[in-house]
Amino acid sequence: MSEELKKIEVEEVVSVGGFAELLGKGPAAVVGELMKNGVMATINEQIDFDTAQIIGAELGFEIVPKPVDDSTASRPNEASTSKQVPRPPVVAVMGHVDHGKTSLLDAIRSAEVAAGEAGGITQHIGAYQVTKNDRVITFLDTPGHEAFSALREHGAKIADIAIIVVAADDGVKPQTREAIDHAKQAGVALVVAINKMDKEGADVNRVKQELSDAGVAPDDWGGDVPCVEVSAKTGDGIAKLLEVVLLVADIAESVARVDGFGRGVVIESHLDTGKGPIVTLLVQEGIIKPGDWIIAGVSYGKIRTMEDFKGNKIKQAEPAMPTVVSGLKSLPEFGNWFEQVSTEKEAKDWVDRQTRKKTYKSVTSIKSVTAEDIANAVTQGAVKELPIVVKTDVQGSLESLLSALEQVGNDEVRTKVVSSGIGDISEGDVQAATAGKAIILGFNVSINAAVNQQAKRSGVEFQLYKVIYELLDDTREWLSSMLEPEIIETELARLKILGVFKSTKDKVICGGKVLSGKITPELEIKITRAGKAVGSGKLVSLQKDKQESKEALQNEECGLEVATNKAIELGDELVFYTTSQQARKL
Repeated sequence: MSEELKKIEVEEVVSVGGFAELLGKGPAAVVGELMKNGVMATINEQIDFDTAQIIGAELGFEIVPKPVDDSTASRPNEASTSKQVPRPPVVAVMGHVDHGKTSLLDAIRSAEVAAGEAGGITQHIGAYQVTKNDRVITFLDTPGHEAFSALREHGAKIADIAIIVVAADDGVKPQTREAIDHAKQAGVALVVAINKMDKEGADVNRVKQELSDAGVAPDDWGGDVPCVEVSAKTGDGIAKLLEVVLLVADIAESVARVDGFGRGVVIESHLDTGKGPIVTLLVQEGIIKPGDWIIAGVSYGKIRTMEDFKGNKIKQAEPAMPTVVSGLKSLPEFGNWFEQVSTEKEAKDWVDRQTRKKTYKSVTSIKSVTAEDIANAVTQGAVKELPIVVKTDVQGSLESLLSALEQVGNDEVRTKVVSSGIGDISEGDVQAATAGKAIILGFNVSINAAVNQQAKRSGVEFQLYKVIYELLDDTREWLSSMLEPEIIETELARLKILGVFKSTKDKVICGGKVLSGKITPELEIKITRAGKAVGSGKLVSLQKDKQESKEALQNEECGLEVATNKAIELGDELVFYTTSQQARKL
């Protein structure tokens, strides 16, 4: 029987030197084993548990996880042991940019909000609530389905229902299909709002047919997806849409626990000059109140103030309720889970662990072979980069936009974000753009006169956008212009060599018969032998009946002076062609 290995407890992330000390080995032994396994790390750098486990086994140890005193680790079970109560449904509105998503959200909101209150609600907090039939519905006002996808990538099932907006006069578009795919992957219920019913050319049957083709079966066509005809412009159908949402919510049975620690997801965050980090949270379980300690990603803090979506001070936030809080030490990322903890120490310990994990990931991503390969390709000119500085109004927009920009490009061209942040374009952004030779892209932000003048003096270009798809479309166009053009060859004629009269190092004088097309001087030539290209050249001059000629047509015989460094033999075929360039698109 093999000897039992000595067990060593190791944390999720450990320094090389600390790991060597735990093993009772010299750092050189650990560094050597790491190198054997393709990991280049110094004594002070971090390695993760999986790497430690492999290296430990090589050195004769069994590496096991060190128990973590983490009271939050057991909290997921609270949901199963606590009483579940009904909560408002959470609804995301998605669809093609020109099909009225924003107008529909405004129409839903205006049906609930008095005109005098509207100014207080237009602040971008990312979510709001409406009441229908004495029941509350929470709507997410995200920058688009990129944001929805980013949330899903963070592991957050934030919505229960997705309203897919389709214009009655335009039908299902590629972005509509993307929205449908994102919603299906997130596992949410679907409702279709067929918008712009007031417009001439509205064709409901066409829309439903295209929805069916996209995998969405309307309920009145034997499927299970309700389709509601609405007009965001006139308000027609809005009330029915809300009733259908409530009906779908009843089927989904949205419930949550209200006792125990609060938790949920970050849906917006930005810096306020007077208040510091301002974060919009969507509570999903439990109740949070001012004075509670919360953790969110690698940020933590004590809730100092709480407001509802109207800007009113509130004493607590319950499940499916969006709330704007202050008091966190730094800005959490869009899509981060937040969770209430008991004490400041617990919050600090949690954040320390998350920070170490994040630091480790950043170190390993820089050292990954893929990143190195890409860097080498850029250095060698194989990949062209478009340097950009990105500024947005809120953290949610920034996260979703950066995620979307990563997807634009291919293995030849891509974006390179030299700087990004929240807030209006500043002097620092212009300086960053100048240093990085970048263009500044602003989403829902502005630029003051002084910074504008600085940009002009520095020769820095900036573009401001209100629609995320327009920004992405322009970026795609810029990247497309960086692509090497496609070279198109157009065959004009073929000739069979009947005689070779003189050959030098860079010229051949020969004769033949035109098999097809028309030959003229200055055409490019491919020399083919037995159907395979063996060389190339250019037609310098052309003769017919020992006289200079400007052309030779099919079935005519002619003499040729060809500039080439390849031999031309009896029986070869010459292919005459022109080349042109065609711009490529991503």
